[in-house]
Amino acid sequence: MENFVFSSRAKTTNLALMGVGLICLIISYFVDGGEGHHMRFWTNFLHNSVFFLGIAALAGFALAAFTTAYAGWFVQFKRVWESFSTFLLPGLFLMGVIIVGLWLHSHHLYHWNDDAAVLEDPILSHKSSFLNKYWFTFGTIAFVGLWYFLLGKMRNISLAEDRDDNDTNFSYYRRYKVYAAIFLPIFGFTSAAMIWQWVMSIDSHWYSTMFAWYASASLFVAMTALTIMLLIYLKSRGYFTMVTAEHFHDLGKYLFAISIFWTYLWFSQFMLIWYANVGEETIYFRERMQNYPVLFWANLAINFVLPFFVLMRNDTKRKMGTLFFASAFVFFGHWLDFFNMIKPGARLTLIEMAAHEEGHAGADHGDTAVMGHDEHADEHEGDETAALAAGEVVSEGDNLQDPAGHDDALDNDNIHFDASAQDDNVPVANEFRGGPPETRGVGPNELATATDRTDPDVFEPNQFIQEEHFGDNEMIGHLEAAGGHSEALHTLGFKSGYTLPGLLEIGTFLGFLGGFLFFVMSKLSTARLEPKNDPYLEESIHHHT
Repeated sequence: MENFVFSSRAKTTNLALMGVGLICLIISYFVDGGEGHHMRFWTNFLHNSVFFLGIAALAGFALAAFTTAYAGWFVQFKRVWESFSTFLLPGLFLMGVIIVGLWLHSHHLYHWNDDAAVLEDPILSHKSSFLNKYWFTFGTIAFVGLWYFLLGKMRNISLAEDRDDNDTNFSYYRRYKVYAAIFLPIFGFTSAAMIWQWVMSIDSHWYSTMFAWYASASLFVAMTALTIMLLIYLKSRGYFTMVTAEHFHDLGKYLFAISIFWTYLWFSQFMLIWYANVGEETIYFRERMQNYPVLFWANLAINFVLPFFVLMRNDTKRKMGTLFFASAFVFFGHWLDFFNMIKPGARLTLIEMAAHEEGHAGADHGDTAVMGHDEHADEHEGDETAALAAGEVVSEGDNLQDPAGHDDALDNDNIHFDASAQDDNVPVANEFRGGPPETRGVGPNELATATDRTDPDVFEPNQFIQEEHFGDNEMIGHLEAAGGHSEALHTLGFKSGYTLPGLLEIGTFLGFLGGFLFFVMSKLSTARLEPKNDPYLEESIHHHT
């Protein structure tokens, strides 16, 4: 059939999924109450908005890349990718909700959006020229808008080509290729900047030069998996009769190959950070391996082990059932990958905010023990000053004693903090994201002593497993007592929606998927499924591997 008919049954199914997603999203707004600053709602919204917007963008990237490379095998189903790319417009609207929340301080997804925290934090101050609401807002609008404009021009040219049977010199295709060539370098640079803003900056002290590659590979695999599943569905309804096992074989090879490439990036990022053993880098993986081990290793198992063993055989890429099964698991697996990128950092921000607010409340009531000092702090002040003069850094936990005179339960030998600020007379990070408060006035020599990488208690990436388990509320007290970087101190307790996706997260995911498919199918119904006058159409019809 030349044209796709968006049946009432398909519409009802997608609308039902959207309804489920909306209900789950609304419930997630209230489930944590004011205590959680609605963090579960905002992280779910950001997670799915970025994921499906990224799929739309990577579909456009695939179109542009294959067109520029003079490939013809994909032409039979290029309308699917063109329809995917049009979701950039509703995706931009979804990110607009995040932007409004950023300006109104309705959410606290990003630590760098707290002006007071930035002033106290040398690392955030150093990054503030890029990590700020102006860059986030105008970068999102300008870059996503530019992607949509260029890909929209490509789609319009493609549709106009169908209507002109007298174009003997392929002028439409040449124009299409020009826009594809313009899109590629623009997308290459701007997509990296935006994935840093949208996702990586949630862990605002951490950074990785490989993160943009890693996230883009994840989105490309998810886009390929969704393409395979949608094509199998459409073929089962009598559409795309000329799309054969040869086309699915090539799509399966891309699903397999980019899954391996994603694993290469995963391993390279992890291995280099582990081997370099720099505190400001290891903290990202230490937090996830210690507090989210099931999520961390399931991500690798679903997105590497499963596609590797299922798709390594040649014939499995030509069997619709096996290919659909692998695609469904991998698609969900890369959604889980973005969950792993976003949720742990957001939960840490939530804990730190609660500790900060509790600290202010204690200060208002004259509670001198809020930041970890007891009534004996004054008598130890002289000892600490002498220790600092000798080049030592004394943790506040050293002064913590309970009424019976015993040391605080917090093991000070295991306090980890990063030394990401290395300028002269510049302390490490603020009281929640960086080192102990005493190091804020320490000079470069003393700081070097405090961050001696030969000391396994300071920078030992293998010390992930701790003996004690605490809930978030208990952890707040230890954050206050330590006065420093706390991610490696104790294992956080299980928290639905953060440690692993809960029913609300799964429901929200299905709602966004239903909305994405509803929009894509609506676009598919407005044009021929098979591009009529594309110069590579015959090559695609007779394609074989």
